[in-house]
Amino acid sequence: MLVVLVLLVTVAMRVVIVTAVVYLLLPRGPLCPQCGIEMVGLRNRFFDRLLPLLQRRWCLECGWNGVVRRTGARLHAPPCTDQSIVVIRRAARS
Repeated sequence: MLVVLVLLVTVAMRVVIVTAVVYLLLPRGPLCPQCGIEMVGLRNRFFDRLLPLLQRRWCLECGWNGVVRRTGARLHAPPCTDQSIVVIRRAARS
């Protein structure tokens, strides 16, 4: 029984360490990691509720899209800004 417990703790520790490293490797904030322009936040109800510390973003300049860490005051703010609403409406028309 002790061997099983030790193996389960070892696997759990690996999962925690890998999760922490992946989280720390994600870019932070609203700036694009490639070109430095402010990106547009993409709204996804399921993703926002499941992982509130992360946010999907899209760069209008270079086309990069991905997951970034939310920072400071924007952590509890709604993920959608006025700029992103305009972009979404413009994309919906095309």
